[in-house]
Amino acid sequence: MIPPRLHFCWIGGQLPWAYVFAILSAIERSDLPEIILHHTDALEDGPQRDALLAQKQLRMDRVDVVQLLSGTGARLGLGTELVELYQRLATPVARSDVLRAAILHAQGGIYLDLDTVTVASLRPLITGSQFLGSELIVWPRAARTSKSPLVLSRHLALDLVRKACRRLPHGWSLFRRVERYYHRSVNNAVMGAAAGSQLMTSYLVAMVRLSRERQLQRYGLGPHLLRDVAAGFQGDGIVIHRPPVFYPLAPEISEHWFRIVPRVRLGEVLTPETRVAHWYASVRTRAMVERISPSYVQRNRHRQLYSAMVCANIARLRQAA
Repeated sequence: MIPPRLHFCWIGGQLPWAYVFAILSAIERSDLPEIILHHTDALEDGPQRDALLAQKQLRMDRVDVVQLLSGTGARLGLGTELVELYQRLATPVARSDVLRAAILHAQGGIYLDLDTVTVASLRPLITGSQFLGSELIVWPRAARTSKSPLVLSRHLALDLVRKACRRLPHGWSLFRRVERYYHRSVNNAVMGAAAGSQLMTSYLVAMVRLSRERQLQRYGLGPHLLRDVAAGFQGDGIVIHRPPVFYPLAPEISEHWFRIVPRVRLGEVLTPETRVAHWYASVRTRAMVERISPSYVQRNRHRQLYSAMVCANIARLRQAA
C-alpha cells in the first residue's frame, strides 16, 4: 500500500508564493497526515518561509542529495551511477526528476510538483501500490517519428486546433469538445508508490541506462522516459488515472488558468474527478510565477481561474501573507 505521505521537492533557495500555495493547499485538502518539503538548499528568509514554518503538519527536510542517491543506488545495485547522473545534469527540472523517483523509492507516498493546487482528498489514491496520471498531448513518439503523410497531417491538424483553443476566449471549453481525439500519455508531475515499488525501481534503473544524449534532453528523464517505462512495465499493475484527475487543463490549454475574464467558471473546469490541478509552470505560464502573491490572488479571485482556485482551497490565505 502507498503510505499516507505527501512529498514536494525544491532545488534552490528562493521559494515563490505560487509554490507555497501548492503546499498550503495540500495541507488543507489532501487529508494526508504527513507532508514533507524536501529542499536541497537553505530557504531564504521571508514571508514565504514564515508561512511554511507556521504549518504544524509540514515537515521541512534539508535533503542530502549524495546520501539519498548513494543509498538508493546501493539498494538497486547501481553503485554511484545515480549520484553521477544527478551531478551531470544542468537544470533543476532534470535533477528533480531523479530526486522525486529516489524519494518515492526510499520512503513511499505521493509526489506532487509545486506547480499544482490540491482541490480534494488524496486518500482514495493510496489504496494500491503505484499510480500515475495521464495528460492529453498532440505528439506521441509514434507520431513524431512517423513518415506517414496521413499520420503527420492528422497531428498537425490537432496541433492547430489546440493552438486555436489556447488563444480563443474560453477556449478551454472548446477543447473539451475535441479532447477525445488527443493522445493520453503519463506525466511524472503526480506519482504515487509504495517504498521500493517495482515501478520506481524500473524508472530509476532506466534513468542510468538511458543514453547520455537522451539524459540531457528536455523531458528526457521525465515524462518521455516514464512513458517508455510504463508502456513496458512487467510488474504489478499500475493505476493510470484519467486526465481530469490531475491535469484538468491540458498542456498549452493550461494558459487559460491565468487569463483575466469577466466571469470565472471554476466549477466547470474542475470536474468531480479532479483531485489536483497541475497548471504547467514549465510551459507558457512560467512568467506568471513571480507575479503571484497572496494579494495577487485575492485581487483576481473573481476574474481569473488560478486565483479563484487558490482562494477556494486555502482558507487561511490572509494569515499566510
